Amino acid sequence: MSRWAKIILVLVLLLSGLVLLARAFQAELGMVLIENLVGARVGLDATRDLPDGLHVVLCGTGSPLPDPERAGPCTLVIAGKHMFLVDAGEWAARNLALMGIPHARLDGVLLTHMHSDHIDGMGPVLLMRWTTGAATSPLPVHGPAGVDKVVAGFNTAYALDAGYRTAHHGPAIAPPSGAGAVAMAFALPEAGQGNTTAVLEQDGVRITAIRVDHGVVEPAVGYRIDYGGRAVVISGDTARSTSLAEGARGCDLLVHEALQPRIVKRLTEGFVAKGNTGVAQITRDILSYHSSPEDAADVATAAGARHLVLSHIIPPMMRPILYPAFLGEAPKRFSGPITVGEDGMIFSLPTGGTEIRQRRLM
Repeated sequence: MSRWAKIILVLVLLLSGLVLLARAFQAELGMVLIENLVGARVGLDATRDLPDGLHVVLCGTGSPLPDPERAGPCTLVIAGKHMFLVDAGEWAARNLALMGIPHARLDGVLLTHMHSDHIDGMGPVLLMRWTTGAATSPLPVHGPAGVDKVVAGFNTAYALDAGYRTAHHGPAIAPPSGAGAVAMAFALPEAGQGNTTAVLEQDGVRITAIRVDHGVVEPAVGYRIDYGGRAVVISGDTARSTSLAEGARGCDLLVHEALQPRIVKRLTEGFVAKGNTGVAQITRDILSYHSSPEDAADVATAAGARHLVLSHIIPPMMRPILYPAFLGEAPKRFSGPITVGEDGMIFSLPTGGTEIRQRRLM
């Protein structure tokens, strides 16, 4: 046997021994890993050391179309010491927890409209905010007309569960007065009388609702959040809207929904070929009440936004290699940076400047 063959044999034997040793002590090794994970994750607060300013966290950049990489629509905005969730799509609570965002810090939810994919994750959000912070009052949920019905429905659906939680853990952990939500409805001006309305102003934070065009879904709004000389606008679901461009004027960051018609039309052809005529009609319909990446780029340009982030991605874009096809002509129509949003991204806008820092929380 050659010298190299002997060395390889010894290495193979050593490796085999290590594998056998690992198997023999698999439970013990597993516990060590678990203890390390607990030490790293339990009590994690990704917001603790954030500088004063605006911070935008993408907790859900998907749509009703199944996407293993993206949760339902959900954007967290941290403004100074306040924290608001814009929409609460499926997996919102899960992603907030994975990113180390303490649910207990939530000051409110801002609903853009009442489509199911923008509200179907609200139940777990309400539960986690209540029980992890021993909240003594319901979570305010702001929204246009219809928010009262949505909130009443969630409160009714979770009433039995709330009773169980208090019985399980006691009123010190789950105070009965803190369960659920309270509706904070606002009215938009009459048609022709303006497209914005003040929602909240507190501790230097100003939140404004902006009327947008989402087809038969009326009313539907986007939100502008101003704090410390910085501004963030979140479009909600909308066709290309002049009112949004006006309301977003001068903003630092525009988070805008995006649907690529060329790709959706190919999906429609596929559904027709497979005989799924009902789904094919839905994919035809959605073209009329959503915005393309190019539309979003035009709005960002008209508004003078510094950075455009695309969210509510339709159809699912599971790999970055697909992003150029999704963006289409958008980079030619907006001269600033364009980011295709992914769950876990955070954009930080410190006060007193124009800097926008981008990193990931998961």
